[in-house]
Amino acid sequence: MKLWGGRFETGPSEVFEQFSGSLHFDGKLIFADVEGSQAFARALARIGILTADECQTLVNAFAEIGREAQDPKYLDGASDEDIHTFVIRKLGEKVGALAGKIHTGRSRNEQVSVDVRLYLRASADTVLTQITELMSALLALAEKYPDAVIPGYTHLRRAQAVLWPHYLLAYFEMFARDFERMEQARTRINVLPLGSGALAGSGFPFDRQAIAADLHFPAITRNSMDVSADRDFALDFLYASSVIMLHLSRLAEDWILYSSEEFEWMTLGDGVTSGSSLMPQKKNPDSLELIRGKSGRVFGDLTSLFVTMKGLPLTYNRDMQEDKEPIFDAFHQTAGSLAMAKVVAESIVLKPAVPAAAAEDSWVVATDLAEELARSGVAFHRAHQIVGKLVLDSVNSGKKPGDWTGETLAAAAPEFKPEMARLLKPVEGMKSRALVGGTAPSAVSAALKEAAGRLTEFRQRLH
Repeated sequence: MKLWGGRFETGPSEVFEQFSGSLHFDGKLIFADVEGSQAFARALARIGILTADECQTLVNAFAEIGREAQDPKYLDGASDEDIHTFVIRKLGEKVGALAGKIHTGRSRNEQVSVDVRLYLRASADTVLTQITELMSALLALAEKYPDAVIPGYTHLRRAQAVLWPHYLLAYFEMFARDFERMEQARTRINVLPLGSGALAGSGFPFDRQAIAADLHFPAITRNSMDVSADRDFALDFLYASSVIMLHLSRLAEDWILYSSEEFEWMTLGDGVTSGSSLMPQKKNPDSLELIRGKSGRVFGDLTSLFVTMKGLPLTYNRDMQEDKEPIFDAFHQTAGSLAMAKVVAESIVLKPAVPAAAAEDSWVVATDLAEELARSGVAFHRAHQIVGKLVLDSVNSGKKPGDWTGETLAAAAPEFKPEMARLLKPVEGMKSRALVGGTAPSAVSAALKEAAGRLTEFRQRLH
């Protein structure tokens, strides 16, 4: 069956039907289509198009379709044009001619929009929950090693010492922004389009606010042409998902490096690694590599819809059918990657002595020395030069920071005071970085408490 056709003398060609059909991917919208159609049946009853009995018959029939759709094979063998046609056909099999009334005053354009919004609203809720779960795992990993010292990097070169929890809180902040970004996307998704018709608005006196309340939308759209043309809400979801994947990819890259034999800071659990079919010794970080790889797919999903929409005239164009596969894929990959990252975080065993030794053996204390000279009255530019010369001499002579004493420091440059030798230990210099956002133990302790409070607030905001 078709939802159109009276104006045509012949049906579509087989090639066109195969080319334009979307049931093989938009079948994922069946539960949203059922939910939206039930609400629309109640809206038709409120304006007298359906009797109370007819409305209940339709609502019950849709519910039955929803239950049947729990079977993964429910759509197997169907040749309908799309999920909307499939659902109407199934409805007709259950209620006969009454099924023909359900589309009164409703365009497939607005029906698609409401279905996608219902799907994305649920998807956003899933992702938001998963973000909080990953953030919780990061805090737990931070609290497991509260005093561990690691080198912080710029240009992938050891730069300054930081606490392990401070490092993890950097990713906590990224995912906190991701939570807010996805929450904002959800707000723009969560607007009711029903009542907009094909593009000019409905010719029936629907109470759009009542439909919105029925489907738990807090707002309704304001312009029917915009509804027909709009996929901004989908782009918002794809962008928010892409930034999540960007952050996950960076975290994965860090942990791939830090768990390698070259770094050997940490080990990953057996449950998130794999071996080699040839080399018996291998323990590969496949889970993290897959997260890193899947980020490219989600970036591609965003690009795909972005490019599809860029040249479309108002209002609806069939090009917009191509919105669904990027949306479905982005959600699948993002949700899967967040779940995987959480499990990886829970599996990590840090070897605190290894990064601590890396910090102590390198010149991550150089800035601490220069700033101490500045605090003693030396112009910072001069202090920078003094410490730079100390580092150069050390590199040339094979000395490490720990090889210097108060006396030898003072001999190297008169500006050094013997008591400044305490800063040759990374843990000492960190104590001076006590401003909010710094890596001093006092600042990090406060930041962990604040982060835990924010995480509790995020959980309370979950829909």
